[in-house]
Amino acid sequence: MKYIISLGLVAMMAAAPSFAAGDAEAGKAKAAICAACHGANGIAVIPGYPNLAGQNSQYIVSALKAYKNGERTSAQAAIMKPQATMLSDADMENLAAYYAQMK
Repeated sequence: MKYIISLGLVAMMAAAPSFAAGDAEAGKAKAAICAACHGANGIAVIPGYPNLAGQNSQYIVSALKAYKNGERTSAQAAIMKPQATMLSDADMENLAAYYAQMK
């Protein structure tokens, strides 16, 4: 039992850097263009658009990468792909950190 607990703690410590990968302040600086649809406070201003405030950071990064790579093909993909294409991986991490820390 002690071995399993120790192994679990080691796994959590190894994963910890991925929880705080982005810089929320840098994300805030990049988020101005996002506010047009997702709101200045991360609450969408257009019906049907997702709220980003409080969203899981890993989900945001995954979604942005999927838009950038053409893996998402919904109606919103036509709007999001050009936006995501302009973002580096670091930009995505920063935006995700910014929105994830919102309440």
